[in-house]
Amino acid sequence: MRAVIVAAAVAFIISLFGTPVAIRVFTALKAGQPIRAVGPATHQGKKGTPTMGGVAFIVATVLAYVAGHVALTTLPPGQIAQVQPTMTALVLLGLFVFCGAVGFLDDFLKVRKRHSGGLSAKGKLLGQLLVGGGLGVAALYVPSTNGQTVASEHISFIRDISFLDVGKVGSVIVFVFVIMSMSNGVNLTDGLDGLATGASILVLGAYALIGFWQYRHWCGDLAYTGRYCYEARDPLEVALIAAAAAGACVGFLWWNTSPARIFMGDTGALGLGGLIGGLAIATRTTLLSIIIGGLFVIITMSVVIQIISFKTTGKRVFRMSPLQHHFELAGWSEVNIVVRFWIVAGICVAIGLGLFYSDFLRVMG
Repeated sequence: MRAVIVAAAVAFIISLFGTPVAIRVFTALKAGQPIRAVGPATHQGKKGTPTMGGVAFIVATVLAYVAGHVALTTLPPGQIAQVQPTMTALVLLGLFVFCGAVGFLDDFLKVRKRHSGGLSAKGKLLGQLLVGGGLGVAALYVPSTNGQTVASEHISFIRDISFLDVGKVGSVIVFVFVIMSMSNGVNLTDGLDGLATGASILVLGAYALIGFWQYRHWCGDLAYTGRYCYEARDPLEVALIAAAAAGACVGFLWWNTSPARIFMGDTGALGLGGLIGGLAIATRTTLLSIIIGGLFVIITMSVVIQIISFKTTGKRVFRMSPLQHHFELAGWSEVNIVVRFWIVAGICVAIGLGLFYSDFLRVMG
């Protein structure tokens, strides 16, 4: 627990005091966010706000991970912990950094062109595919010393579903799909000051709890004598990274809340989505992540519904998609939308954690 708390605290402090530095740097570089002309009229006042802020909390998370590992060297005798970086950490932080890099390229092109159209949709998807595919292979084909891999060959809900064995190749495909879906889901949620940041904090906090709970009931801990244990690899690493990312986002939210001094941009949104997808796979909660990240799913589905409806009937279901813009055009204030969507995100997280814990009680009962 000490390492998890240290990582979260260090990430928060670095992000809280590092984000103003990023604001000054990106302002000096004239890296202002271009605003779509077709968006809500109220967004035009945000033109020029520095973007690419995701760099701040990605860097903070990586540095906090190192700090957390320093704390691991002081664990009491008998507690199991992997002091050296693990494949789990390399995959999770790799998703955070490299999905963020795809987003950074998109943000860079937007700033350079002074236009909201950055990297093409195909180019962005190709970048996500390459990152997901490369790290998916590592997650499925590089085992640890005990033979476990970061990802499983089974589809998982609260743990692996034994009869849904899709093999290594199928699992890599699932890995890529989850990463692409979650990263684009967070990206679509971004758009109002603090919305994606606050929702991500709740989801990351949930995965910090899940990771730590799995660590306390871990099959890899020979001292654990409970009736049920979790097969997930390196759960303490999962908890540490999730807590660090959550702490970094809290520090960033201080500057990103309305009125935002900086936007996370696609750099932060794609990075966060990639990390959350990786956390779901590493904890064997792939299908449960649909509930835990329910807000991202709802907002993504609003876009899908809007596109299908318009292409098939020529009519729009929503005034504008993603869903948050529908409520803007309906007259809701930005702050009201953000807070109420955070409440929805919190409810989804609570339901997901409730299902996770109730499954443990069922098995232990």
